[in-house]
Amino acid sequence: RRRHAEIGNHCPRRLRQMKFKLLETVVLTKDLKQYGLKRGDLGAIVEIYGSHNYEVEFVTADGHTQALVELNERDLRPVESRDIVSVRSLQATV
Repeated sequence: RRRHAEIGNHCPRRLRQMKFKLLETVVLTKDLKQYGLKRGDLGAIVEIYGSHNYEVEFVTADGHTQALVELNERDLRPVESRDIVSVRSLQATV
């Protein structure tokens, strides 16, 4: 009788350790003034670099890209069921 492998045994170790998945919506945990972004802004994971760094796209409400930023997982958190989405105007960046 063949033994079945446990789930995850064939996944490379680095992939099992990733906190976020490609195209997952995430929440920024700090202000990034140089991009006009504030803590709590929503972004989407568009690229994964190693096991802890991600390229995140932040867009305006009408779908235009505001920023593409490489961030560490500690700068992001997952969306939670108690989160509510709001809209704010962009402040001019210096």
